[in-house]
Amino acid sequence: MEMESILEKIKNHTPTILGSEKFSKYAVMVPLLKKEDGIHVLFEVRSLELRRQPGEICFPGGRIDVDDTDEKSAAIRETVEELGIDKANISEVYPLDFMISPFGMMIYPFVGLIDNPENIQPNPTEVGEIFTVPLTYFINNEPKIYHVNFKVEPEENFPFNLVVGGENYNWRTRAIDEYFYNYEEKAIWGLTARILAHFIEILR
Repeated sequence: MEMESILEKIKNHTPTILGSEKFSKYAVMVPLLKKEDGIHVLFEVRSLELRRQPGEICFPGGRIDVDDTDEKSAAIRETVEELGIDKANISEVYPLDFMISPFGMMIYPFVGLIDNPENIQPNPTEVGEIFTVPLTYFINNEPKIYHVNFKVEPEENFPFNLVVGGENYNWRTRAIDEYFYNYEEKAIWGLTARILAHFIEILR
């Protein structure tokens, strides 16, 4: 290969996150709505009939489809499908920082305003129930953070003979922080709580 060809390929390459083509990509919405006592955040409780994470608390969202124009349109589509509302009832949709999870997922969160919340009719195949929490609760209460450590376990045929230190190689340990908000009898945790904490950081 000639140097000119190498430089031309590099010049025309658009950088992205290495390996991101293998990631599952999701979009979620942090829904805000106005109530008599102020602004509330809306949450879903996942249907007990779902295979993944039944009964857990989450925001509307799901996998980005090939038919979605972009991440924002995916978040709106999922919110429309799960809350049973018209697209016209969602306004002021803005992006938060996207996240990369240790489990091969890229999550694109958005914040949006739900107009006419009385029109919400949750899709029972996906949503067991919905509830709201005053935004001021999260502004006034810090999440509790717990650390989860991952253990390194190379597969049986791992070539230790090619690694300096062999089986005694000093692997870098890996850990994630799990965020928890407890509101009344509801435990809001995991990626949902992490996205929520990031949103509150922006507001502060």
